[in-house]
Order: sequence, then structure tokens, then C-alpha cells
Amino acid sequence: MLNPISFDRLKALGRRGLDAVMPPRCLKCGVVVADPGALCAMCFDEVTFITPPYCARCGIPFVDVYTNVVDTAVCGACAKRSPSFDRARAVYVYDEKSRPLITRFKHADRTDFTPALGRWMVRAGAELLGGADLIVPVPLHRWRLLTRTYNQSALLARWVSRHSCVPANYNALHRTKRTPSQGGLSAVGRRRNVARAFTVKDAATVAGKQIVLIDDVLTTGATLDACASALRHAGAVGVDALVVGRVPAPGR
Repeated sequence: MLNPISFDRLKALGRRGLDAVMPPRCLKCGVVVADPGALCAMCFDEVTFITPPYCARCGIPFVDVYTNVVDTAVCGACAKRSPSFDRARAVYVYDEKSRPLITRFKHADRTDFTPALGRWMVRAGAELLGGADLIVPVPLHRWRLLTRTYNQSALLARWVSRHSCVPANYNALHRTKRTPSQGGLSAVGRRRNVARAFTVKDAATVAGKQIVLIDDVLTTGATLDACASALRHAGAVGVDALVVGRVPAPGR
């Protein structure tokens, strides 16, 4: 049996051999990079990774004028209407520069993006994952799952679960309504679109648990809000949300 040092050396040799034949490329522009699942320096600079200060509830980044806000400050939208989830955190701002990372992952079968996106999520959601009992992905309706063939949120949840040691339940939430796409809808329209669209069939799977919802993008928060409501109704003691992209100014 190989000792750990020999095994690591074999892995390194295999990696160098694979890189010589198929060098790793930037996830966004495709130029050759040093490591798999990385961005080149130019693309990295174009992506706005979210760091404090941001809203304590929904995670939307505050503009420069709010650089001295306290950690518990909330944005105007959350002050006016508190979401059903406790906290939401995101990896980066979802804009024209970062959009290709998610659209290719979600619609172009680029499931090889999962490790990179998942690694960033674990880092961005460390505070949420540290106190979590269960990870739950936002489900797709069965007909949409048939046409897309995979649920991007479930792929992310599996990776985050594996690398955070928080167990995941992929069937805790069910999407009972085949809702139209949320794209192009107003905040009110989005909430109406997903109202009562999710349910928990077995309340025992979530009752008494602190849950982290996993999704790809947070726009107005309507989908995550509806999921969190269903989980709380089933007895979850707390629900947080962790996503890849966060729209900086929903509705604009």
C-alpha cells in the first residue's frame, strides 16, 4: 500500500501530465491559467466579490457612502419588508461581467464550474455554515428538471456539503407549481409567481434544524423567501441562504 506521501506525489505527477495535454483554462475567457477552476488575472479583476459592508439580512452590498455602517445594519428594502430567511450571503455581484459564469454553468452544461463556484460559496458562507444543521438546495419543478437534466442548485449543495461537513437533504423541499421564469418580473410579480410554490412533504426532516438554502442567484429574494417560509412552516428553527451571485440593485 502506498503511503500518503507517495500517493500525493503520484497525484502531482498525474496532474502535471494532464495539464501538459489539457492545460487548465480561465472559467470566463478561456485563456490558459495556472490552476483548474480559476480565473485569469484580468477576469478576476472584472468580478466584484462581495465583502463587508453589506446588509445584515439580504447581503446586498452597501455603496461607498456606507463604509462606516455597523455589522447589524439592514438595507431599506429589508427594513420595509423583512424576508422570511434570516440572512443571505453571496459570492459576488451578479452583473454583465460575472453573468457568463452562471449562465454557462446553468444553461450550457458547464457542470465543471461546480468546484470553483462551490469553493467560493464555502468561503463566502463560512458564518452561515458554521452554525448549520442541514443544507437544502432550491428545487426545480420536475418538468424543468427533465428539460435541463440537472439542478444547478443541487450540484452546488452537494459540493458545499462535502467541503463544509454539513449534511444535505436534496428532497426536503418540493416544487409543487410549474411557475414561469422569474426573468422580467417585478419584485411583486416574482413574489406572486412563487407564492405557495414550495412545500415540505416530511416535516421531520427539517423540524428543529438550522438550515442553509442553496441557490445560484439572488435577485429580489422572492424564491428564497418562499422556500424559507415553507421550511419555517414545517418547523425549521432558522433559515439562511447562500448563493453565487447577488443582483446589486433589483428592479433597475
